[in-house]
Amino acid sequence: MPSNSGHPLAAEIVAILTARRQTVAVAESLTGGLIAAAITEVPGASVVFRGGVVAYATETKHTLLDVDDQLLAEAGAVDARVATEMADGVRDRFTATFGLASTGVAGPDPQDGKPVGTVFVAVSGPAGSEVVAPRLAGDRADIRRAAVAQALELLRRTLVRAGSDS
Repeated sequence: MPSNSGHPLAAEIVAILTARRQTVAVAESLTGGLIAAAITEVPGASVVFRGGVVAYATETKHTLLDVDDQLLAEAGAVDARVATEMADGVRDRFTATFGLASTGVAGPDPQDGKPVGTVFVAVSGPAGSEVVAPRLAGDRADIRRAAVAQALELLRRTLVRAGSDS
């Protein structure tokens, strides 16, 4: 389980959201709850963390997060648009200020024609959505840990930008 010291970004995110009276919810596939764990390990996270969905199965992304079923059929679960729709869906489902999502291939085998290490993380917020596609390397655990760090960094950058816009 990630520790607060292992994810200083999570502490920074919780502090920013608390100060702004904003909230976050997460939708996770390849990270399987690790993003939620990193955030909720921070003392005081209950003020800002609305909840999360581990939508590991492709059809769950549609049924719980409203990801377009045609998109899933055509592109598969590992796609930038899917990550964005997951972030939008979890934000709506939990009435959170921000939605954060992860999808990808941690291995050991390719999925949906995508190689191991293909990852998409997305954030959805009041100013719109953003998705990044880091190409990650290592074993399954390495890829999942790196995906958590990428997701937290994306949310942190979004929050910092939002603060400079106000």
